[in-house]
Amino acid sequence: MSTITTPANFTELGLIPPLLARLIELEYQQPTPIQAQAIPSVLSGRDLIAGANTGSGKTATFALPLLQKIQAQQLFQQSHCEKQLNSKNSKGNYVSGLILVPTRELAKQVADSIKSYSVHFNGAIKTLAVFGGVSVNTQMLALRGGTDVLVATPGRLLDLISSNAIKLDRVEILVLDEADRMLSLGFTEELTQLLALMPKKKQTLLFSATFPDQVQALTQKLLNDPVEIQVQSADTSTLVQRVFTVNKGQKTALLAHLVKKHQWQQALIFVNAKKSCKHLADKLAKRGISAEVFHGDKGQGARNRVLDAFKAGEIEVLIATDIAARGLDIEKLPVVINFDLPRSPSDYMHRIGRSGRAGEVGLALSLIDHEDYHHFKIIEKKNKIRLEREEVEGFEIAEIIADVYLDAGKPMAKPEGSGKKNRKKTATEDSDVWLKKF
Repeated sequence: MSTITTPANFTELGLIPPLLARLIELEYQQPTPIQAQAIPSVLSGRDLIAGANTGSGKTATFALPLLQKIQAQQLFQQSHCEKQLNSKNSKGNYVSGLILVPTRELAKQVADSIKSYSVHFNGAIKTLAVFGGVSVNTQMLALRGGTDVLVATPGRLLDLISSNAIKLDRVEILVLDEADRMLSLGFTEELTQLLALMPKKKQTLLFSATFPDQVQALTQKLLNDPVEIQVQSADTSTLVQRVFTVNKGQKTALLAHLVKKHQWQQALIFVNAKKSCKHLADKLAKRGISAEVFHGDKGQGARNRVLDAFKAGEIEVLIATDIAARGLDIEKLPVVINFDLPRSPSDYMHRIGRSGRAGEVGLALSLIDHEDYHHFKIIEKKNKIRLEREEVEGFEIAEIIADVYLDAGKPMAKPEGSGKKNRKKTATEDSDVWLKKF
């Protein structure tokens, strides 16, 4: 894949004044590497495959040129006296730009971003999001007259197609966002059905954090001589990753200790199961810490309310499953904590990418007991990272299992003030000093 070049100014990427004016209002100072490399290629009509993790700026990478191309199409139609074709009432239930995403939250967030970028088009570009968990009738009504941009989850889109609420035979630009996640969630059959309903001649943009065999097969089938780009996720200098070892059964106590001591304005805590969310929230409540939960069993309205409250700072501690690991953009989130390690190594990077976004300083903590040790080594290997194991004073691990952690190849950092001398110490700063920076 191509190497990363020095980002240009937004004015040098070929974007039109309405988009540039909005970027100035949003205080976008400089394009990210993926934006600098991809936007000119997308504007020129090339297919694209991009390895892009969360925090890389990929939404703007496809949203900005998509809006520009749709607006140019509208102007072309108007200049050729095809105003009737371009009117909302006569365009039918068609869509020009289709963006497929794996989750409801990501669908809503992408659509909101596109609407924000298109403010200076004065309503000329219609953008809608459709996903499950809410009334399909409401979405059918919104799709009357078609839409210029549609952000959709595959299952709900098929439901709408079967009801004749939307047609895909005029799609000109297709975006597959987080393709690996869609395939891992079992959307392969749905994607195959949707692709069969679209014209063969279209521009296709594919974004994926990882490239398993399923994704590679999809790219070979869909893309025509694509531009290939690989970028890293968020600037690693802004996100500090740390690992705290703890005895089995003491994770909750350690978590409560950290939350109380450091008084983070917000903390996002990941667990692996829906029932674990409430279980952990109840345990924290007994320790005087109020926490809300966020998982797939909550209704869409409830999920939206919790997420909006968390983004607004009204909720300090949010316990979530991996449904919150992708697509959620929470401004200046100071800390993400892995209470349970993610089952998939790739989800580790997506989880921690909720913090340290857009150049902000962030902290990612993982709490591991001896049963987590082997799996965390796999996470490190897959993500090409190596993190020192540390202890928090008062929560030191039992001597009998110390060798398990020390086997990692690097000695474990001891909290300052510990009197134990039979384990090797490393020259690291005290944990509390580091944590206070966040």
